[in-house]
Amino acid sequence: MGRPAAPPPRRPDTLGYGHTTHTAAVLRVCMHIFWHQRDLRIPDNRGLTRAAADDTTLPVYVVDPDLLKQVGRRQRAFLLDGVRKLRERYRELDSELVVRSGAPAEVLADLVDATDADRVYYNTHYRPARRNRQRRVDGAVPTESATDLVLVDPARLESDYPNHSRFYDDWQAESKLPPSATPDADALASVAGDAGGTIPDVDADIDLPEAGHRAARERYDRFLDAGIETYNDTRDDMRLAVERPVGAVSRLSPYLAAGMIGIREVWADATERHDAAAGNARRNIGKYRYELSWREQNYHLLYHNPTLLVENYEHVPNPIAWENDPEQFEAWKRGETGYPLIDAGMRQLNTEGYIHNRPRQNVASFLTKHLLVDWRKGARYFTRQLIDHDPASNHGNWQWIASTGTDSVDVRIFDPVAQLSKYDDGAHYVTAYVPELRDVPARKVVEWPNLSRAERERLAPAYPHPIVDRNEAYDRAQRTFERALGKR
Repeated sequence: MGRPAAPPPRRPDTLGYGHTTHTAAVLRVCMHIFWHQRDLRIPDNRGLTRAAADDTTLPVYVVDPDLLKQVGRRQRAFLLDGVRKLRERYRELDSELVVRSGAPAEVLADLVDATDADRVYYNTHYRPARRNRQRRVDGAVPTESATDLVLVDPARLESDYPNHSRFYDDWQAESKLPPSATPDADALASVAGDAGGTIPDVDADIDLPEAGHRAARERYDRFLDAGIETYNDTRDDMRLAVERPVGAVSRLSPYLAAGMIGIREVWADATERHDAAAGNARRNIGKYRYELSWREQNYHLLYHNPTLLVENYEHVPNPIAWENDPEQFEAWKRGETGYPLIDAGMRQLNTEGYIHNRPRQNVASFLTKHLLVDWRKGARYFTRQLIDHDPASNHGNWQWIASTGTDSVDVRIFDPVAQLSKYDDGAHYVTAYVPELRDVPARKVVEWPNLSRAERERLAPAYPHPIVDRNEAYDRAQRTFERALGKR
C-alpha cells in the first residue's frame, strides 16, 4: 500500500490526448491506472481486476530501459512481443495499452497528473530492482498493490525454512485463491487517436515462441489433454523431451516467467484435473502441482532474502575454493566439455533459450562441482540466454545445486555419466543436440568420458575429449565443499 488516496476526481469518459514536455496527457478524466510489469495478461490478473472493480481503468506499461537491461536480449524480445500481444487484446476490447518509456515513478506521476487518476494499481514483484521501483512509485503517487505472482503471499509464512519439505508443509496448508475475474470491457478506458505510444523492437538471435496469453493457454491446454496425467512418469524421459517436448512436460515456464499466464489459472486447472482423477493419473497430476511449490519457495526465498541473487543463502563457514578456470567456463558455455549430457544441455540452451529440467540440473552441477566455477557466473549466463529466466527460480535453483541454498543434502553432486545412463540411455536427447555423436553407438555415448582417448578419437574425432577427469573432478568437489562446510 502506498500513499493515501487523493480526493475522488470526476468520472471518466472517452480519453483524448494532448501533449506535454514528457508524455502525452489525457484531457478527460480516468479514475484508475493499472501499471503492467511482468504480468502481461488480462485474465487472472489480481491487480487489474481490483483496479477495474469500481471505476474505469487505464492500462499502462512503462518501458524501463535500466530494468530491461537486466535480462538477456532474447527474453527482452519475448517480453516486448508479449506487450504487443497485450496491446492487441486491449484493442479488441476497445481499450488501449498506453506505453511510455522512462523511470516508472516519473512516467506514472505524469499520467496521474494528466488523467486526474486517484490511484495507481500494480502487482507486487519481488526482485530487488523492481521492489525499489515500486517503492519510488509509492512515494510519487497514491498506489495499491496486490499479491499476484504467487499462490501464497510470502509474508503469510515463516521467514526461514531449512528445506523444501518444511516449506511445503506450511505452504500446502495455506488456502489458494481462485483465478481472478476478467474485467468487463466497459471498465477499461478507451483512448482516442494514436496516443498509445511506441513499443520498442528488439531482435533475438533465436526463434522465439509465440508470446501472449492465448499462446500460453494453447500450450497449457495441450499439456492438460496429453501430458499431465503421465507427468511424473515421463518428465525425465529425455527421448520424449525430443519427440514430444510439450506433453512430457508443460513448457509453460517462459509464459509464467513473463506473467503471460496467471499462476492461479494454472493451479486451478491442474487441481480440477487432480480432484477428478484416480490412481496413477491422480499421482502424476499431484506431482505437477507439487513442482509448482518449488517456484513458490524460490519467491519466498527472494522475498525474505533480497541478496539471494548475489550472496550465498546458507552460511558457509569457510570460503569455497572456486577454481573459476576461464577456459573451462567458456567450454561449458559452448557445450564442448566432452561430457555428452552437459554439452547437449548447453547447446539446447544456446539454440532454443530453454533447457529441459533434467539436463538443466546437470549442467549447473557440473559447472559448480566438477569445474568448481562460482554459481553466480552460471546464473548470469543463464540470465543472458534463457527465455524463461525468472530471477527467483534461476538463482534459487542455482544455489540449491551449488550447495549454498536450501538443499537438505550437504554436498549434492550429479554424476553426468550415471545421469545420462539413467535418463537417456539411447542417447536420443544427446544426439539431437550434439551431431558429432550421431554415428556413435548409444552405449559408447553414455560411457564417453570413460573411454580411452584413442577410442574416442576413432569414434568421433570432431567431438572434444573430457575437459576434466570424471572421478578426479568428483572427488575434488567433494573435498572442496566438505572443507567449506567445515566437515574436514
